[in-house]
Amino acid sequence: MKLLRVGPVGQERPVVLDGAGNLCDIGEREIDGAFLDSGRMARIRSALEWGDLPVVHPADQALTRGTDLRIGPPIARPGKIVCIGLNYRDHAEETDAAIPAEPVVFMKAPNTVVGPYDEVLIPRESVKTDWEVELAVVIGRTARYVETDEEALACVAGYAISNDVSEREFQLERGGQWDKGKSCETFNPLGPWLVTPDEVGDPGALGLRLWVTGDLRQDGNTRDQIFPVAEVIRYLSRFMVLEPGDVINTGTPAGVALGLPGTPYLRAGDVMELEIDGLGRQRQTVGQA
Repeated sequence: MKLLRVGPVGQERPVVLDGAGNLCDIGEREIDGAFLDSGRMARIRSALEWGDLPVVHPADQALTRGTDLRIGPPIARPGKIVCIGLNYRDHAEETDAAIPAEPVVFMKAPNTVVGPYDEVLIPRESVKTDWEVELAVVIGRTARYVETDEEALACVAGYAISNDVSEREFQLERGGQWDKGKSCETFNPLGPWLVTPDEVGDPGALGLRLWVTGDLRQDGNTRDQIFPVAEVIRYLSRFMVLEPGDVINTGTPAGVALGLPGTPYLRAGDVMELEIDGLGRQRQTVGQA
């Protein structure tokens, strides 16, 4: 099942994508933590299978262009965004970082989240704004001291594409934690869909790719994660309570500007395009704050 939110900023409407590409009303005010933890997704799935949901927007090209009908982030108001750094061996190697013995954890401000086709803004004084295609995990039930992989995956409401946009000078050269290079406005395009686990299959076998103005920069697979999804959830649940609506960005493969000497960082007018197998596609034009 593919859930999404469409409409102007702050007025998004929760819908589901049916097999014909139509957008259907799910009868909910919002896709948020309360909804994900309510059990109402089973009702929506049944109604979708029976064709009982009213079509609010017929199938057309709007979902691929992202212009005629704005697609917002699939989750409204994430409680927190927890990120895993250096979670692909090739990415750690390209940035001359040691392979971590435990997951590297940092946080990203929840208000960085924007829609998958929204503009990404280069911050003022930025000289090193970078891209990162990532598999995002959306939590659907409380995860606290999780013991097994099965328990961990049972806490997942679904998966989405995340672009963990990063300002490398702010992150690495200005002192302090990574967060200041990760939490600038528009620095987390998310979506287009929240795809339920039954449609995704194995989250450890998904190809993920990113292009900058037509040039393929990242081409990886989640099978190369150092810490796979279940292990990340188990690990985090020992240090914090993960709650419905929280988002975990699970790391990026090689191919970021930081790891490619001579590759220019993002500039106004650049276009980023991202895709992950089964999770759709994003496209953002880069502007200036």
